[in-house]
Amino acid sequence: MKISILIPVFDEKKTVLDVIDLVDNLDIDKEIIIVDDCSTDGTREILKQMIRTRVGGIKIFFHDKNQGKGGAIKTALEQASGDYVIVQDADMEYSPHEIIKLVDFADKTGAEAVYGSRFLETWKSTTFIHYCINWFLTSLTNVLFNAGLTDMETCYKMIKRDLIQSLGIRARKFEFEPEVTVKILKKGVKIYEVPISYRGRGYDEGKKITWRDGVEAVIALLKLRFSN
Repeated sequence: MKISILIPVFDEKKTVLDVIDLVDNLDIDKEIIIVDDCSTDGTREILKQMIRTRVGGIKIFFHDKNQGKGGAIKTALEQASGDYVIVQDADMEYSPHEIIKLVDFADKTGAEAVYGSRFLETWKSTTFIHYCINWFLTSLTNVLFNAGLTDMETCYKMIKRDLIQSLGIRARKFEFEPEVTVKILKKGVKIYEVPISYRGRGYDEGKKITWRDGVEAVIALLKLRFSN
């Protein structure tokens, strides 16, 4: 079972190489697809240097204009060839070792969609305010689409490649998370969850998602509920 690991990157020069090394060392059949979304902090140059010095099956693409996380994921999806795909953020909030849990679950069950939930066991991996925002967005998803999720906004969504490529994802920014979730649910596909660890970072460490992204997620959920 081959896993396409998609790494959207924007201004993560402090952590990007550590994340890539951890992903590269995972003992699974995988391909790594990196998309730099027009970084301006030196990340782009680090990745270009890596291309010149590293030998291996890592594909790297560069956006000439910032398109948002969803846009970077869409570019990576076009290049994916694995049985499943999963997104890995480049900021070290999610430890790549946790991907093994999702791979093992999918391998044993054949599940089409497996999410890594930060909140199945505890909410204390993040701040209370961020937990409340995630709880609200997840609860709204559950109510609108008759789901039973604990973490709709998780980065770790491992989905069969043919399924996610059939969804016609349009999101350019962080509304990628509700869009992909809702479109999977609308197809009648069950989303399973496994617990994962998580270390949320603060804005002083480079965290990019804000309350505006939460508002956009609510709007995306409502639009998806009342449209085809």
